[in-house]
Amino acid sequence: MGVSDEEKIRSTARFLATILIGGVVVGVSLLGLSSKLHFPFPSIRCSSNDKKKKKGCVRVYMDGCFDMMHYGHCNALRQARALGDQLVVGVVSDPEIIANKGPPVTPLNERMIMVNGVKWVDEVIPDAPYAITEDFMKKLFDEYNIDFIIHGDDPCVLPDGTDAYALAKKAGRYKQIKRTEGVSSTDIVGRMLLCVRERPISDSNNHSSLQRQFSHGHSQKFEDGGSGSGTRVSHFLPTSRRIVQFSNGKGPRPDARIIYIDGAFDLFHAGHVEILRVARELGDFLLVGIHNDQTVSATRGAHRPIMNLHERSLSVLACRYVDEVIIGAPWEVSKDMIITFNISLVVHGTVAENHDFQKETSNPYDVPISMGIFKILESPLDVTTTTIIRRIVSNHEAYQKRNEKKAASEKRYYEDKTYVSGD
Repeated sequence: MGVSDEEKIRSTARFLATILIGGVVVGVSLLGLSSKLHFPFPSIRCSSNDKKKKKGCVRVYMDGCFDMMHYGHCNALRQARALGDQLVVGVVSDPEIIANKGPPVTPLNERMIMVNGVKWVDEVIPDAPYAITEDFMKKLFDEYNIDFIIHGDDPCVLPDGTDAYALAKKAGRYKQIKRTEGVSSTDIVGRMLLCVRERPISDSNNHSSLQRQFSHGHSQKFEDGGSGSGTRVSHFLPTSRRIVQFSNGKGPRPDARIIYIDGAFDLFHAGHVEILRVARELGDFLLVGIHNDQTVSATRGAHRPIMNLHERSLSVLACRYVDEVIIGAPWEVSKDMIITFNISLVVHGTVAENHDFQKETSNPYDVPISMGIFKILESPLDVTTTTIIRRIVSNHEAYQKRNEKKAASEKRYYEDKTYVSGD
């Protein structure tokens, strides 16, 4: 049975339409412009340098303590940014955190560096209030031209039992995102406090004792859901989609000057952000190598890392100064690696957990040193992962109470919810 001319025309039209639509989808995906991924390209309707609100520009606001900032915070900011063209972030002041939650681990200046370093953030407001008051909400709408106030789907309850976002909801200017399951600041602090409970804290001043105290929290009574303050081992399950969501989606230009820096990047902190900023200023593309868990444990002790490889990778990927990461980078920087990634310069900061590599017979940077492409950078901040751990240990009772304060509600949250990726 023959095919009519009309059917041939329709078939050809469908084929051409499929190619055209497919080409657009592929092109958009390759350019990283998909609204689903929402890479941080400037909006046509908005300009970060122009404080005046432009027609059609949607500005959204999200606040938080951002203490012990982790990939869950970054994912929340990514989701919030996807709801508008510009994201303004309020960082809660130290006194407000103390009054509502307990002492913060990291002071405001370090938390500001962390939030400013997230690639989905357009503007930051320091000393934000813990609760959205009527006066502050008016300021957001009138001075900052905010269209919507964003928060996660986990409850934010004030000490008096009221909802911190009640006024924003009442005004009809509130939007909600999904919380990223599997991690919280309480959980991370708890991973470190777990062993402190079982040892005299007076030993913590000794560095070797400090190293012995910390582990991933593989304590049977906690894994079995026994006593404690809700501390759990990491159950983060990485997916390719999450990695793509955090990635920039583009490689270096053929003539790009590629800078390479590696490390553990455990408990990603302000010191990490600042050295990455300095490294990025030296070239066109910053490639970051993240050592696997076994390498970190071998070089820094069985108590490390606190965060696993994929948790650490996402935190680094969320940093605006980072273009790409090598997940599970080798300890030694080889010639093959330098050629493969077209690395122009290998750098290392002056502030680090361990400078023993300079004394070792097998220096991991021997090859780039011999090639004349190795440089030690002056670290802007004297902060390391051990700094963060010591802060918690020295004030462990306060953080213990802070964790216990949230433990019951957080435990109920995890028991009542199934794993949701937090799109």
